[in-house]
Amino acid sequence: MSIRREPLTILLANPRGFCAGVDRAIKIVEVALERYGAPVYVRHEIVHNKHVVENLEAKGVVFVDELDEAPDDRPVIFSAHGVPKSVPAEAERRRLVYLDATCPLVSKVHHEAEHNYQAGRRIVMIGHSGHPEVVGTMGQLPEGAIFLIENAEGVADLDFETDEPLAYITQTTLSVDDTADIVKALRVRFPDIHEPGKEDICYATTNRQSAVKAMAPQCDALIVVGSPNSSNSQRLVEVAKTAGCDKTFLLQNATSLDWSRLEGVSRLGITAGASAPEILVRELIDACRERYDLTTETVSVGDETVHFNLPRVLSA
Repeated sequence: MSIRREPLTILLANPRGFCAGVDRAIKIVEVALERYGAPVYVRHEIVHNKHVVENLEAKGVVFVDELDEAPDDRPVIFSAHGVPKSVPAEAERRRLVYLDATCPLVSKVHHEAEHNYQAGRRIVMIGHSGHPEVVGTMGQLPEGAIFLIENAEGVADLDFETDEPLAYITQTTLSVDDTADIVKALRVRFPDIHEPGKEDICYATTNRQSAVKAMAPQCDALIVVGSPNSSNSQRLVEVAKTAGCDKTFLLQNATSLDWSRLEGVSRLGITAGASAPEILVRELIDACRERYDLTTETVSVGDETVHFNLPRVLSA
């Protein structure tokens, strides 16, 4: 006799998971392995996801914290988050074969910082202290050229004259709404502050947050598949809670799910951070299917068609 299973409706966010920058970074590593053979070295995690990192390690990738841990005779790759200028300069000095997997949208912020600096503007960066992308962006310019703030309260601590040439840039993976509040505070205090021609928060971050905002009010619980050190995944949790689903939590993979957290849940939202592969979402859905009478629906805010080419040295 079959045991009756409780019904569960899964709402799947679209878009979710890998963005074009993450996809490009991982392909750079995979093509480098084909081109140069193992081992290939990568400075920092290529993207912030444990599954991705462990999968690449199994193929012969060695992840290191700093460049001096990589030997002179093997290729080294810089992560999607970007690096300070001192890193490629050191690679050049050592005559290393190196590949830059920095997301093109992060590189855009680097160029903005350079442009503003050359134009004589002081620069404020909105971002999270210590995040690799922030470290890399601030490292494009001399120390002290960029001032970091993490919230609207930090605007009051900026020691600038109101008529001083000033510009702001942002980390690409921030909460859209929180960043808007910080920018508003900057505009109030510094009305003439120079703004990016196009906002720095990347399309993928914006789209994933929009999907979560649309989905959260319909959910009893919501799971964001992603790693704890993934900024964009953490922001999705915050956005979902603000949008009406208090029972939102981050999950690395299906095996780490405490099923008691889904007691009383009949509508479960699932999304994934931009560095989380779709296989982790599918494994979670399969695990739910084993325990529930499952139906799935998609909550879509649009499709993504963005694609970034590989570096010429790998596509030639």
